[in-house]
Amino acid sequence: MIIDSETNVTARVVDQGEPSLFEKSAPGACAVTLGASAVPSVDPASSIPAHLLADKAPPLPEMAELCLVRHFTRLAHRAFSIDTNFYPLGSCTMKYNPRLNERAAAMPAFANLHPYQPIDQVQGMLELLYTLREFLQEISGLAEVSLHPAAGAHGEMASLMMITAYHRDRGEKRPNVLVPDTAHGTNPASCAMCARHTHTVSSCKDGKVDLDDLRGKVDEQTAALMITNPNTVGVFDDQIGDIAEILHKHGALLYLDGANMNAMLGITRPGDFGVDVMHFNTHKTFSTPHGGGGPGAGPIAVIEKLAPFLPVPQVVKKSDGTFDLDEDRPQSIGKVRAFIGQIGVLVRCYTYIRSLGAEGLRTVSEKAVLSANYLAARLEPHYEFPVPGPYAHEFVMVPKAGDAGVTETDFAKRLIDYGFHPPTMSWPIPHCLMIEPTETESLRTLDRFADTMIKIAIEAKETPEVLKNAPHNAKVSRLDEVAAARKPNVRWTLEKEKREKTKEKK
Repeated sequence: MIIDSETNVTARVVDQGEPSLFEKSAPGACAVTLGASAVPSVDPASSIPAHLLADKAPPLPEMAELCLVRHFTRLAHRAFSIDTNFYPLGSCTMKYNPRLNERAAAMPAFANLHPYQPIDQVQGMLELLYTLREFLQEISGLAEVSLHPAAGAHGEMASLMMITAYHRDRGEKRPNVLVPDTAHGTNPASCAMCARHTHTVSSCKDGKVDLDDLRGKVDEQTAALMITNPNTVGVFDDQIGDIAEILHKHGALLYLDGANMNAMLGITRPGDFGVDVMHFNTHKTFSTPHGGGGPGAGPIAVIEKLAPFLPVPQVVKKSDGTFDLDEDRPQSIGKVRAFIGQIGVLVRCYTYIRSLGAEGLRTVSEKAVLSANYLAARLEPHYEFPVPGPYAHEFVMVPKAGDAGVTETDFAKRLIDYGFHPPTMSWPIPHCLMIEPTETESLRTLDRFADTMIKIAIEAKETPEVLKNAPHNAKVSRLDEVAAARKPNVRWTLEKEKREKTKEKK
């Protein structure tokens, strides 16, 4: 069954299955015909040791080009794509990526550059990177930006390395880092990578940091507090100025996990409310969603007293107007990756910012916040909301299980039947669903999603077995997820081998 994302028209499609290439192989068929080679043939035995030679050629599949194209096209149509449907956890993983940014990154003048080219041959690229630095400095309200880190978590690690170097330069060890319980899960991992000890700060019922708990835990052994704001329950902590003051009073620094910057572009700046160091997820806030596992970029922004510790080399503008890479920074934490950054992602980021401008960036955040609060208002009568609104760009809600024992997993699996990819579940609150619509979805799409979630909530009460056995229309039915993770079977075997193994077991 296919549900069109825009028209909501349902059509049943007969799934004939898709055999593997081995099963479709036809002896003698070939997708490519090569001309005669001008290279003389060589007996492999004369160049390769005998023990490395196979007795016969591997049984690779043989098929014509058209069969090959159709095979992979059918498989591609099974994949969920943001170009075909709505994913309710958008900027964290998949939101619409403007094609303009893709075209810019693919321009030969950018895509064909080599990292070892002389500086005088890459002046255009360096100018773009320097200008992007200035953009991010203005957006963050901080003094200087490094474009080096390759992802958000990498930006976290680089920031903690700088925080450690800063305190060491002052003759202080400060081994402890405070992390609110609403922060991102990568924060403690980054602390471990930098040999820092993590201590959790509690939140109040409204999702904001418990200031009394913070005051009781910050001391002269505290290096920093790592806060995500807006946080993972979708609340902007308006106590952030007080939090910064508490930390600074004890000589500690305030680090901002900037993963949720798409909620405050052009509205407020981290540097203006006391942040000392932060990272951007340019691949989610400014284009290039990383739902496929990459690539990413996690630039870091710092106040002036931390600037000497930024990674090298740094893109700089010389007095004659040309651009260079500065490596003469004695206090720098050094290199955190090869070369000067994840260039393709940074070109997309530059294009996104340049095409929207300051007013457009503010509109992005306003629409992201409006979309989240609109969905929350529509769904609140049908789901439990453990943290009250208003929300920033996302919110968490808990399905009402009732006496039927329906779980959040059942809700997520049922979403698949309606053409939606399930969102993040059971984090940061047990049994929750995290919803983040982003700024790119239309009101029609948001209404279709809300209508579907309301319908599923009603099904959970009236026909719970429908949810427990979902998905009903997917290519693959519900799996044993524990077994699939711990004992995956990814090896294809010939039917003959399968039958022989079955006989052996009997």
